[in-house]
Amino acid sequence: MTPDFRIGGRLTVRRLGFGAMHLPTEAGPARDGAIAVARRAVELGVTLIDTAHLYGGGANEELLAEALHPYPDDLLITTKVGVARTGPGGEWRLDARPEILRDQVDQALRRLRVERIELLQLHRIDPETPLADQLGTLRELQRAGKIGLLGLSEVTVDELARARELAEIASVQNRYSVLDREHEPVVDACASAGIAFLPWRPVAPAAAGAAEVAAVAGEVGATPAQVALAWLLARSPVVLPIPGTGRIAHLEENVAAAGLGLSAEQLGRLDALG
Repeated sequence: MTPDFRIGGRLTVRRLGFGAMHLPTEAGPARDGAIAVARRAVELGVTLIDTAHLYGGGANEELLAEALHPYPDDLLITTKVGVARTGPGGEWRLDARPEILRDQVDQALRRLRVERIELLQLHRIDPETPLADQLGTLRELQRAGKIGLLGLSEVTVDELARARELAEIASVQNRYSVLDREHEPVVDACASAGIAFLPWRPVAPAAAGAAEVAAVAGEVGATPAQVALAWLLARSPVVLPIPGTGRIAHLEENVAAAGLGLSAEQLGRLDALG
């Protein structure tokens, strides 16, 4: 397994990252624990952490800054924009109008305490706003120096292709795991183009095929979650899993999966689950 990947050809990260979505942000012991988890992730060598404006309306970004700023030189914190509390009753909805994107990027810069977001992802394509306006706005912010690289989340192969006609796309973040292969064609498209693929929910809950994952885990003396992550790392060099947790023990278990070797026969059995 290749341990590192260069996103966009220039941002080198360890391939097993961390998703910060599950970290509690409210004041008190839970927040203290969340800060400890984030710091432990960096101690363990994680260099890719994923967050989003949606996660607490920016509270998750503020938490990571409190825990980790000033950031190590090799740490990449990527965030996502394009979901806002602009529904009729103030509920969250897809909203990637230019003014929303500009405001959320500015908020992220302030909350993360950085001058540039090195990798900024569009959380979802907003069906009510022309894609050219969404990506055009992000490209303007890129030219202004507020964004480094651009990425997408939850897109199809066709949507990725259309987006690439409008902007250089460095990453895609879709739901994907050994037991959830809905976006298999997107993984293949990213692999062909050298685009980083960040699977969220990389350790799927119990589903058809879970028994086979557990069987392989028993053979190698690992947990099913570790086997699921090891399979993702073997799937393609462009795959960068971002498992999330609010517990240090679980974090340490996940990170250890990077050193787990699976045989060709075992990988074949897991491949067949798709």
